Amino acid sequence: MPRRKRKTSAAAATRNWLELPPDVTASILSRLGAIEILNSAQKVCSQWRNICKDPSMWRSIDMRNTGERDDGCIHEKMCFHAVDRSCGHLIDINIEYFGTDELLLHIAERSGHLKRLRLFSCYSISDGTFGEVALKLPFLEELEIFICSISEHALEAIGRSCPLLKSLKYNLRYCKDDVYDDEALAIAQSMPELRRLQLLGNGLTNKGLQAILDGCVHLEYLDLRKCLNVRLGKEDLEKRCMERVKTLRRPYDSTHDCEYNVRVDDTWASYSYHPFGGIQDFYYDFDFDYDLFANGYDHRFDISGASDSYEDDSSGILDTTLTISGASDSSDYDSSGILDTASMNSGASDSDE
Repeated sequence: MPRRKRKTSAAAATRNWLELPPDVTASILSRLGAIEILNSAQKVCSQWRNICKDPSMWRSIDMRNTGERDDGCIHEKMCFHAVDRSCGHLIDINIEYFGTDELLLHIAERSGHLKRLRLFSCYSISDGTFGEVALKLPFLEELEIFICSISEHALEAIGRSCPLLKSLKYNLRYCKDDVYDDEALAIAQSMPELRRLQLLGNGLTNKGLQAILDGCVHLEYLDLRKCLNVRLGKEDLEKRCMERVKTLRRPYDSTHDCEYNVRVDDTWASYSYHPFGGIQDFYYDFDFDYDLFANGYDHRFDISGASDSYEDDSSGILDTTLTISGASDSSDYDSSGILDTASMNSGASDSDE
């Protein structure tokens, strides 16, 4: 006898996201990057917007992006605002393809308890500013620098000013034939508490490596991949490394597990990084209220029509079709982890009918 099919009502088949407890919603939204939160999630409804304004949502700020040309410094303006929203509770921040001395100083002044700082391809940050910033980050434990204009002088300032530093990733661009131990010596002389050190494609030689082994006595992980001037077979250096560190990545070890592609040729040790697997455009609507005036940074932004009023329908869902340009395009990014605000909006309002 055939089984009778159970009828499912339209209301039961539609999930109303507003019925989730606030702490569950906050947990879900916290898994988005800062760009997705500011550009999409907080525009879904007034409830989500209030959650997104909570400082606890901004303890970690991930400004990961595709590296496309940032006309108008939109990403930097968003980062300024995200740091302000943290209200001093920021402990972890990632900045990619943008960033200036002004932004880094702002982060240091507003985030004295910062523990992790990651900079990827931030050429506009200077050595002098980095040294000044280091003085304001005494609790920094992890520092990651990829393809930035940061020299051994800034590294030494960081080591002297950040006594809790345990992990350093310092991966810049080097010519294959470069021989350069100054950075390794700065690390050895100023960072005695390091546990983890990554120097992909660095120009150090055996001299620099010996100094690191002598100065960083607590080192447990050492990554020397693509450091082609290091000769582990000489002076029993490999044996000494194995005696001193638990994990050693040798110069010619594979880089397949890196989050970016690393290639060393006769010109440069280069890195290519594609976090989303493709090119995407982000649109930040500065006509929408982002509380920027309340924090006293209106001189950095060209904003008109900022208001705390919402165009809500009877279900409490923000009518994004009236206030957000191109909101329907957000569904195109769903496979990359960006919130599908159009479907969220539709599902929530349908459940109220």
